[in-house]
Amino acid sequence: MSYSENPYAAPRYTFAAQAAVNERADFIAKTYAHLAGAIGVFVLLETILLNMAGVGDLVGMMMVGQYSWLVVIGLFMAVSWIANSWALSAVSPGKQYAGLGLYVVAQAVIFVPLLYIAQQIEAARGMSIVMPATICTVGLFTMLTVIVFVTRKDFSFLRSILIFGGFAAMGLIVVAIIGGFALGPIFIYAMIALCCGYILYDTSNVLHHYRIGQHVAASLALFASVALLFWYLVLLFMNRD
Repeated sequence: MSYSENPYAAPRYTFAAQAAVNERADFIAKTYAHLAGAIGVFVLLETILLNMAGVGDLVGMMMVGQYSWLVVIGLFMAVSWIANSWALSAVSPGKQYAGLGLYVVAQAVIFVPLLYIAQQIEAARGMSIVMPATICTVGLFTMLTVIVFVTRKDFSFLRSILIFGGFAAMGLIVVAIIGGFALGPIFIYAMIALCCGYILYDTSNVLHHYRIGQHVAASLALFASVALLFWYLVLLFMNRD
């Protein structure tokens, strides 16, 4: 097959930073359009799941017992790995979209217990949790995105720090679940800072390290970072006095 017949084959499949201005702008526009679409589908799925009959039973099934949440996290990580590998497919646009769709569905499912409990707290205490967490998520994401696009800085140097921080956080979460204790507000603030680092890293990758044609994978990475930030902001507002 010739290069002209396969839009994902080299040499057209070049880094966005090295592409022509119009190609780079198109790539960035597609990335953020797909991110917006993924967020929209996530909100729709979450609305359906949280309003379906028996959602309380579903939450109970996911969280019953000492190790059930560890199983849920393990399954989510496995699905996330598969989804990301599909989204990075260089030869199959259909597989890329399947990966993004699978990841959005997985996020919607794993968010059900957190948002269900948040709704119960809102109803019992008359306090707002989800809305301020959403506003803070949008605000932080917008601010960090502007920083990257204005400075044009390459934040790839954060990769090692983020990997270490991610493994350390996962280790603490596993120990906390097994030990049956809460990690507390300091851990939540640390995770919010880690999420902000991921957003800086992923956004700079959009400018410097993704290739033309990888907008689906880029949007998945951004969606993952935004979802994680939203998760810990919800926890933060749930745990306020």
